[in-house]
Amino acid sequence: MSRREEKKAERADRLAELRAREERAAGTGRPEKAGRKDRTGRGERKERERAGRGERSGGKKAAARPRELYVPPRGWYGAGGGRVGYLDPPTMWRATTVQACGMWPFAAGSGAPMTGVPLGQHLFTGATVCGDPLNWFTRARYISNPSLFMLGMPGLGKSTLVNRMLIGLSATGVVPLVLGDLKPDYADTVRALGGQVISIGRGRGGINVLDPGAMGAAAARIGGEAGEVLKAETHGRVLNMVAALITIVRGRPMDDHEQSVLSAVLHHLRERTPPGRTVLLPDVLRVLTEGPDRVRAVTLDRGDDARYRDAVDPLHRSLLGILDGPLGDTFASETSTRIDPGAPAVCIDISGIGEADTQLTAAAMLAAWSDGLGTVAASHALADAGLEPRRWFFTVLDELWRPLRAASGIVDRIDALTRLNRSLGLGDAKITHTLKDAEALGTDADRAKARGFVERAGMVVCAGLPKAEMEDLGKVVGLSRREIELVSSWSSPPGWGVSGEHEEPPGRGRFLIKVGGRPGIPIKVAITDAERRLHNTNTRWTPNEETVRRELARTSERVARAAQEGTYGMPGAPGGPAAEAGTGRWTA
Repeated sequence: MSRREEKKAERADRLAELRAREERAAGTGRPEKAGRKDRTGRGERKERERAGRGERSGGKKAAARPRELYVPPRGWYGAGGGRVGYLDPPTMWRATTVQACGMWPFAAGSGAPMTGVPLGQHLFTGATVCGDPLNWFTRARYISNPSLFMLGMPGLGKSTLVNRMLIGLSATGVVPLVLGDLKPDYADTVRALGGQVISIGRGRGGINVLDPGAMGAAAARIGGEAGEVLKAETHGRVLNMVAALITIVRGRPMDDHEQSVLSAVLHHLRERTPPGRTVLLPDVLRVLTEGPDRVRAVTLDRGDDARYRDAVDPLHRSLLGILDGPLGDTFASETSTRIDPGAPAVCIDISGIGEADTQLTAAAMLAAWSDGLGTVAASHALADAGLEPRRWFFTVLDELWRPLRAASGIVDRIDALTRLNRSLGLGDAKITHTLKDAEALGTDADRAKARGFVERAGMVVCAGLPKAEMEDLGKVVGLSRREIELVSSWSSPPGWGVSGEHEEPPGRGRFLIKVGGRPGIPIKVAITDAERRLHNTNTRWTPNEETVRRELARTSERVARAAQEGTYGMPGAPGGPAAEAGTGRWTA
């Protein structure tokens, strides 16, 4: 607005104010108080006279108008009237980095993201930083894939940060799924959220890999053509799971004709098993022994029992190895606890399996993932049919190096998940120590698939890592020299404490969040007391308070008893009973 237009607007406001004042005076029948100075100036008095002449020319018609209080749009003129001036918006310019090279890179960056779970404070500005894969994918549109890959040295808080994401996402209606908790790190958090914790291991619980689970129940509930499609998908999932178990026991994949035989056996059992009863692996052995026509047809035995036995005996031996071999009875009976599709969170705890029992660990991980992803598919099928509300899921795979080395089938399953999680309505978080964990896999194909996990991740979160590891990671996600030095400094151990107090490593609770080619966001996470009670990865190094109390009580009793018996003196101490007797003992 030009200066002339501003003057016109001010003059109109003053004239309107004068009219309102005269109308108030005419309405009350009392003139303005005498002695009140007119601060409007000579020009304003002329305007008032012209206004008076206009009102007199109107006569009675002007006097009949309603008297209303008039407030100027820019406030009353004068001090304290709330008057404001118009301000033109600043001019915006857009230029390339070549044209604006003197101002690039910008000295001041953009604000911290505020969409998602509150994670912590910006390490330099102190601003609150929020984020998680699902909210950054659905709401903020920062990333194109709802996945997170986290790397860092042990003991720096990686699981603690993911635990915070679980708590925050659960509060927004997302269902956390920990399909194979190896330590466990998340069981207590899931219990606190009111979720379901399922234990798997020898003597703890098992999974029936032939149980259709939530997918079978959803297929029966949906019915019709959509229900039949879901039943066919359930059959394929069960077949792949049994084939994966056989691969673990054998150490090599199944033959193609064996998969055909196994599929025929499963179809035969599904058609002849009464409703309400689930099929078990011993039932598969029984059908192979009986040899019904449907099964014999795919073996090409041509009525010869010897040819039939030659075709099914290797499969028969492998199934016996599952039931009576290294896997024990974990997969031989009914599922101890089924996943509840309506649970607010689910954790499958396999921490009871020993570290050296790699075959059972791999089988339990595969079974947990098959059952969990089947529950996700059933939930989406019910939502598509309009029978249930839409739910989103967030899976966590901690200590990624361990399941990757357990069996090659895990690599394929995780690889498929990272490519299809957008269509599955499923976010995921994968946690490991370094990129070198992928180099320890058995085959070149598995190593290439594992390296692709970082490349396809929407978010990459780095805790403290050595400098050489950060330089390798920089070739994948694009790290600046300053970011490499910052994260490398977090991998340093704590100083030599001289005060006897516990000193934490300098990198504990510090993370760098990278999204594409954007500058990293360094954050510091400060956990609450509730989170500290729920998540303690050093429980085996933490003394049991009750045990310590009992030991202290017993020690106090021994000291008191020794004092009464006179055996409290140091050997050779003057005046002590040990000195008088010439021999003695010192009791602590």
